[in-house]
Amino acid sequence: MIAPIFIGVDIGGTSVRAARFDGYTHTPTTKTKAPTLAAKGVETVLERVEKSIREVAPPNLAGVAGVGVIAPGPLDPFLGVVLAAPNLPGWANTPVKKILEERLSVPVFLGNDANLAALAEWKFGAARGHHDVLYLTISTGIGGGLISRGEMLLGARGLSLEVGHILAVPDGPLCGCGQRGHLEAVASGTAIGRNAQARLKAGDGDNSKIWELAGGELDKVTGALVGEAALAGDEFAQGFITEAGRFIGRALADFLHLFNPSIVVCGGGVSLLGDILFNPMREAVRKYAMNEFYWKNVPIVPAALGDDAGLVGAGALVMEEAGSKAEEAI
Repeated sequence: MIAPIFIGVDIGGTSVRAARFDGYTHTPTTKTKAPTLAAKGVETVLERVEKSIREVAPPNLAGVAGVGVIAPGPLDPFLGVVLAAPNLPGWANTPVKKILEERLSVPVFLGNDANLAALAEWKFGAARGHHDVLYLTISTGIGGGLISRGEMLLGARGLSLEVGHILAVPDGPLCGCGQRGHLEAVASGTAIGRNAQARLKAGDGDNSKIWELAGGELDKVTGALVGEAALAGDEFAQGFITEAGRFIGRALADFLHLFNPSIVVCGGGVSLLGDILFNPMREAVRKYAMNEFYWKNVPIVPAALGDDAGLVGAGALVMEEAGSKAEEAI
């Protein structure tokens, strides 16, 4: 029996990535990556998406059971519509599923990055063997995904688990969404960089390695650079990571109360900092959870799939949605 072919696509603000999966595996047969060219508008990006899919697929998409697409949110995965996309100009209410199905003549399924990363880590990564999984992505922003009793929790319109937009500090820093004091505004990679810039500008951290890495230019101080200094042992830089970890851990205690997962998986660039972030997170969880039953024997672990999590998640989505139909047709 010939295994069905699945295509995963990740549409980012910077790059469009596509991968081919031959059968039910998380290891791509082939991958491609191209600039998104978001500033040129919806049609240009969709053309690049179609081109990327055709580059990794067999000629004429022979044997392709379907395509899974990760797109920026918020989006409606049931209708296959991107509702808004701050990093993709002009994408409000774009019917991605309908457009790509008309161009490709294969089923297309749409999901957001955190939900599909949760699916990938559950199916193929750090959460294998669990049935109740909370996933957090801690990067430029903060997002989440949940597997509950072996099913993705999406909500009525697929908009659930926007965990980066819960209130962390009343009337706190402005969040990218326009509200103030959200978790993303105080604990994301963006927030870490902004907080470090403010402290350095105020005259703190004169001897910090951050200055050396930034070449003495304040505008070049980013969350990634602060993380690099923290990993090099810079105590001033480590303080920003510790602060972010405490904010996330305090929020995570609330999420444990709400969802009662058996494992928490953390992905995204900031999570790569390891124990500098995870230790204060775990300490805050133990401090703020109302009972040890919520956190005891609930590991809080790094994601396992790394940079391919999005592509694997897109592949896992189409494997779930189109896989059984493909097998019936064989």
